[in-house]
Amino acid sequence: MKWLGSVAFSFAVSFAVAQVPEDTPPTNNDAFPDFTKIGQPSSTPATKPTTTAPTTTAPTAQKPSSTSQQQPTTGGNGVKPKVEAGEIPTDIPADADAPLDNIVERKTILEKNVLPWEPIRESDVFWSKLIWRVIDVREKINQPFTYPEEPFFTILLNGIKDTVAGIRAYKSDNDKFKYKLSVQELQGLVNKVDTITKIDPNTYETKVIPVYSKIDPNDIKRYRVKEMWYFDKQQSVLKVRILGIAPLKDVTDEAGNFLYEQPLFWVYYPNCREYLGRHRAFIEGNGSSPMSWEDLLELRHFSSYVSKEENVQNRRLQDYLQGIDLLLEGEKIKSDIFNFEHDLWSY
Repeated sequence: MKWLGSVAFSFAVSFAVAQVPEDTPPTNNDAFPDFTKIGQPSSTPATKPTTTAPTTTAPTAQKPSSTSQQQPTTGGNGVKPKVEAGEIPTDIPADADAPLDNIVERKTILEKNVLPWEPIRESDVFWSKLIWRVIDVREKINQPFTYPEEPFFTILLNGIKDTVAGIRAYKSDNDKFKYKLSVQELQGLVNKVDTITKIDPNTYETKVIPVYSKIDPNDIKRYRVKEMWYFDKQQSVLKVRILGIAPLKDVTDEAGNFLYEQPLFWVYYPNCREYLGRHRAFIEGNGSSPMSWEDLLELRHFSSYVSKEENVQNRRLQDYLQGIDLLLEGEKIKSDIFNFEHDLWSY
């Protein structure tokens, strides 16, 4: 009798299992648990099994992503500005309600008055000599010229564009400040021009489109400075005054090989003193230094070497010297100026 009961029980269990359809999805209790949702309330009750019925859904058009379909803004001249991801162009003005990024508002530079040079008579100039120097911004002491937030080249360009500042750009082929640059000529110098070819999908015509991009301030590696050394017999002092500054740009061929150095433009420094006096120069080691660019240039807080002195043939040192001889000749010119003042006095 016992074996009859076992056979009947096995037959009943097999019949019940056969009635369950094979495509029935497992319940939440039978499915493998999602450990990432432990502790979160379940959206469906755990006791009731969920069944899925085959449904037909109409295909929906996928929305284009903003990163693939969004077109860059186009300026008034048809140029699409190239902006790297995560960077904000520096020419975009800050918000009016932007918080103060400091503990105090720095107004010393803006309220500072630049003292004019003392007047000098022609008869007081006992001796004078014109000197051309080159400031290499790659030297450590000259690194303020390449301050990323406000490079010196950007300050000069903004001053030229500002009609109130009164700074004029002069042609680079003449360092006597006689010929001004027009707006179109200046734009052609400070903007890089490249061309790309584009095929019209309708007419299959190849078009050449010019592309303009602003010059990178980091491409300006050196500045040329024209200055006048003179001896004021009224005060018996040897003095120097800067007359002009010209940024120098390296010109290369298509392969990137250096060809020559080209000055972009000249600015007349006496007209820039007021403007440069309202722009702070970064001084290493003291973030609260109120030194302006006018102070930095007047105090000679830079390193340079002599590239030319006035001569009857109007030659630069590199026209007849090169290598170490060029630097030694520049040092000799500086020593001659120092010895001239020293020899005026007897001890």
